[in-house]
Amino acid sequence: MTKPISVVKAQAEGRNPKKMNTDFSGYTNSVNSDLPSNGETEQLENSALCVTKQIEIDENCQSHSSLEVNVSQPETEGSASNGDQNTESINGDKTQGSVDEEKDEGETEEWLDILGSGQLKKKILKRAESSYRPQRSHICEINLEGRLPDGTIVDKHDHLSIQIGDAEVVQGLDLALPLMDVGEVALLEIGPRFAYGALGREPDVPRDATVVYTVELLSADPEPDVEVLPATKRKEIGCRKRERGNWWYSRQEHTLAIQCYRRALDYLDDIEGGITLTSGEREGSNQGTEEELHDLLEDRLKVYNNLAAAQMKIKAHDTALQSVENVLRCQPNNVKALFRKGKILAAKGENPSAVAALRLASQLEPDNRMIRQELLRILRLHKEDTVHEKKLYKKMLGQDKPPDSLPKNDKDINQLSPAVLRLQLQVPWAILFGTLAVLVAGVVAYRYKFL
Repeated sequence: MTKPISVVKAQAEGRNPKKMNTDFSGYTNSVNSDLPSNGETEQLENSALCVTKQIEIDENCQSHSSLEVNVSQPETEGSASNGDQNTESINGDKTQGSVDEEKDEGETEEWLDILGSGQLKKKILKRAESSYRPQRSHICEINLEGRLPDGTIVDKHDHLSIQIGDAEVVQGLDLALPLMDVGEVALLEIGPRFAYGALGREPDVPRDATVVYTVELLSADPEPDVEVLPATKRKEIGCRKRERGNWWYSRQEHTLAIQCYRRALDYLDDIEGGITLTSGEREGSNQGTEEELHDLLEDRLKVYNNLAAAQMKIKAHDTALQSVENVLRCQPNNVKALFRKGKILAAKGENPSAVAALRLASQLEPDNRMIRQELLRILRLHKEDTVHEKKLYKKMLGQDKPPDSLPKNDKDINQLSPAVLRLQLQVPWAILFGTLAVLVAGVVAYRYKFL
């Protein structure tokens, strides 16, 4: 049965419907008492129901009244609850979808072109829990495996200790390690320019080969203070860097060789105040024993000699001369240093000094064929320079032109013009008359002197 309009309005306005029902029932009783019969009463109720429906239709069409809002509130709450459930389901689907997408992205990590040239690319296989990254000169411990594109393993090291920036590995690894977090596992695709280049590495790495490395960065620690390291440890690190410099030198990578040699000297060279032994020094201290310091000195002189050779290759003659002087200051008869000093001085154009250095080296090693050949070459250059200097001096003094001479036969004399012939014949007569005049003047002066 449809509710009366008054009840509906009472609910819309927030009033008590029971009270309204009481009032409405009293009103209905009064109306019923006035009606003559039950048929008329049913007719009135039907007409009231029609009016009620018409009013509801009109009110819904004309405006959004509070009655319409309150009447439809149960349905709205139901639809809202259904909407919330749908929203939650949608959000749940989106969240699950985003998780799946992140998972797919993690599984299909894209390559990162580090240099933008395609010669060095990185792909993360396992992300690290920390965000700590090594810096230049940090000492890193890594697991390393390098493969060629066909799958051939060319490098494999477990717990390899390297120092970033010291060219102890190929350049691609030196550039990529500072971009990795400790604990990260990454795939590095290194082109030939930053791997083994056009020379390759016999016998396993061909020329112009791309190498793919699987690298796990285990740890990264700052470089220790060199002065607190024991002499034996400094010797070990310095010799390792010297050998790496020799490897780069053999590949004609002279700049990288110089870099390794200089880093070796940081460990083998004098510490502040010099590497000396004090009285009563305990054995096993960081200064080392006398024998250990002597070995350290020998290794240091080897590095200086190799450094000079690399500097000569890039035509840094002044710095190369300083390197050999560091050797000769400690060992004046070091044959290698004397030989390289002679070559450096010759390259600078100081041939006399170069000859002196090479002669001393030849005296120390008379059977050294290389020194003799270099000495002969410098002597030949020195002789040519001497001849050139004499010609230059004659030219400066105007003595480079030969004196004019008379023709040797009658044919040549007939070819000369009379003016030229007369000029050439006049020259001897002028000299003769000049000589006679000097003699006459001398005789006259002698006679008047004794009168």
